[in-house]
Amino acid sequence: MKPITAEWVEKAEGDFRSAQREQRVRAHPNPDLVCFLCQQCAEKYLKALLVEADTRFSKIHDLLALLKLVLPVAPFLASLRDKLEPLNDYAVEFRYPSETATREEARLALANCRAVRKEIRKCLSLDGPPSAQLHLRVTEKRERYRTRPRKK
Repeated sequence: MKPITAEWVEKAEGDFRSAQREQRVRAHPNPDLVCFLCQQCAEKYLKALLVEADTRFSKIHDLLALLKLVLPVAPFLASLRDKLEPLNDYAVEFRYPSETATREEARLALANCRAVRKEIRKCLSLDGPPSAQLHLRVTEKRERYRTRPRKK
């Protein structure tokens, strides 16, 4: 896996873990945030797959447009359309006044995100425990940026 792909995966996993954590909150839950983080996780996983496949993409947040770019590389992911479609609006829908997500919408968003994540992780050969694989990738990334000892 390319280092930049691993960075996209690392960011997506951060969004996924945060969405899971927020979904478990009992006092003052924020379902809007869960929905937003689920959209972000799916977006970053799609972009990870595109980067790994050397497919260029513009700065877009439309999950269905990203899926369209992914399909030539992984046509079997067309089945994710039904999971991505409801997540697509969460990039902006609940970020502004007058619209608020319910706990049920957040639960469904997390279920859809989990399904998208699972399939894309398979494509990227990340079927094992994510924490162990991500730790390895983070270690590799840190090695790239480690500075050399100063000369005395």
